Amino acid sequence: MSIVFVPKRLRGKAKISQETIQQLLDENDQLVRCITEYMQKGRAVECVQYQQILHRNIVYLATIADASPDTEPSDSSSKV
Repeated sequence: MSIVFVPKRLRGKAKISQETIQQLLDENDQLVRCITEYMQKGRAVECVQYQQILHRNIVYLATIADASPDTEPSDSSSKV
C-alpha cells in the first residue's frame, strides 16, 4: 500500500521529512514502470489501479509543495 494513505484522524498532523518525499518519488517511479509494463501487456484494469495510486501520490506531493514556504533555488544559474 502507498505510504500516502494516512487515516483521517492523523491528517495534517504528520511532519513531512525529505526521506518521506524521496520514498514517494521512488514509489512513483516504480508505479510508472508497472503502468508501462501492464500497458504493453494489454492489462488495462491493473493500469487503472496503479494510475489511481500514482495520481493520489502526485496530488499529495503537490499539496506538500504548495504548503511549503517559498525557498530560493540553490542553483546559481537561476539568479537574475
